[in-house]
Amino acid sequence: MINVVRRALASLIFLMVFSPALLASDADSEQNEAPIDVMGKVTNHDYFEFAGAKLYLPRILYAGGEWYFYGNTYKAIDSGEFVRGEEGAIIRADGQSITLDLSITSHLIYVWLSLIVTFIITFLAGRKYKSGIGRNSEPKGALLNMFEALFVFIRDQIAKEFIPGDKYEKFVPYLYTIFLTITLMNLFGLLPWAAAATANLTVTATLAFITFLVTQLNGSKDHWKHVFVFPGVPKWALIILTPVEILGLFTKPFALAIRLFANMLSGKIMIVCILGLIFVFTELFGAVIGVSSGVFWVLLTVALYFLKALVALIQAYVFTLLSSVFIGMAVEEHHHDHEETSVAKAKDVVIQNH
Repeated sequence: MINVVRRALASLIFLMVFSPALLASDADSEQNEAPIDVMGKVTNHDYFEFAGAKLYLPRILYAGGEWYFYGNTYKAIDSGEFVRGEEGAIIRADGQSITLDLSITSHLIYVWLSLIVTFIITFLAGRKYKSGIGRNSEPKGALLNMFEALFVFIRDQIAKEFIPGDKYEKFVPYLYTIFLTITLMNLFGLLPWAAAATANLTVTATLAFITFLVTQLNGSKDHWKHVFVFPGVPKWALIILTPVEILGLFTKPFALAIRLFANMLSGKIMIVCILGLIFVFTELFGAVIGVSSGVFWVLLTVALYFLKALVALIQAYVFTLLSSVFIGMAVEEHHHDHEETSVAKAKDVVIQNH
């Protein structure tokens, strides 16, 4: 077991040392100003990178009322219909803007990979349950035990805790899916050549929008009554409360998107910046000091990797937990008859005292 851990750590250090070197050499060929391309490791790309090798992805564009399909960016430029702009993005050769860009990107690839892995894990576990393993007998195998521990945790500690009554059962599959998918996207971002898809605001906004739809489409009549006609308050107060409640419907998913995006983006930038100090010290003080200091920076990065792995799990948990809270608030039924009776009794007491 110790040998396995040592080999894993040695492999991780090797990848972290040499992958940034490949990145730096590639960045130097394109931008001679910076020793390492920090933002290049977190931004979305038109290629998929694996251990320094790049696979350029298809471009699907809609511009000028026409659809354009190309195998990659270079083929789009070679066609003469598009040229590369000042910031590296391609634009129409005639100057018209691109109306819609549905191109495959690196972040989208990691979203797909996370969904595929989630499906495979769930499918394999489900097949074992159908055969009776884990249902008529105790779970067997690491995969089934991990799946059951995760699923039971999502069901009992998240869904059941915050979604009232027996309504929680309906939302367990969704909460399980987003937890595992976000976790995988976050963990994929730990690969030295990869980027966390959740460091893209479009991805986190899409996840938050799905939670928003699930929440609002399953909202009870009581939920909508609290939004538009808040019971038990004077009519004039609705002028203030109703806009605030409507705004609150959108600020909740917005907070979900920003929280996940900011945490995952900052973590990756911090790791790349610390590793980049190797090249900065080399450029400022020479190769001897740069390489010597690299030992410290790599060890610090290894420690940060373990911390970032913990953050990846925590952020997936927080997103799932808050989604469960928002859903629970929307599907909950309030007992207004009791509230109205209490208000009426309070009014009678006030009248009698006067």
